[in-house]
Amino acid sequence: MKLLISLKVNGQTHDLAIAPHHTLLGVLREEVGLTGTKRGCDDGDCGTCTVLIDGNPITSCMLLAVDAQEKEITTIEGLAVNGQLHPVQQAFIDHGGLQCGFCTPGVILTAKYLLEQDPAPTDEQIRLGLAGNLCRCTGYVLILEAISASRDGKMQKAEATR
Repeated sequence: MKLLISLKVNGQTHDLAIAPHHTLLGVLREEVGLTGTKRGCDDGDCGTCTVLIDGNPITSCMLLAVDAQEKEITTIEGLAVNGQLHPVQQAFIDHGGLQCGFCTPGVILTAKYLLEQDPAPTDEQIRLGLAGNLCRCTGYVLILEAISASRDGKMQKAEATR
């Protein structure tokens, strides 16, 4: 039996017929076609599948798609505006904050949330804020540098011009 649901993803409404047990992660990737959100552990432990729901980071592998109705869902594909990367995305490029890129979408969305909550977090607060996002390629040094660069005023200036 399928359920008819409506999801608002990156500002666009998607009317879908899905099985009631499908996770938001599966629906985003398989039904909506947004594959930037990655499938990692399927247990909510790695942060790879992080999306923003009403502005808050959520592991999409742990949320049923039916429970995401009437909420604003933002994926990594929704951060760029008019072809211009979000400042955190640009900082990851500028500072080499990615290796294989698998964890990067979840880390970037988590960093965006963190910087919205506190535009000037300390290095320790950044580390704590990323505690739910695992990266198997790096020692997190370049990731932290990218987020620190966003923190140091670049994000706020770029956001003001968007």
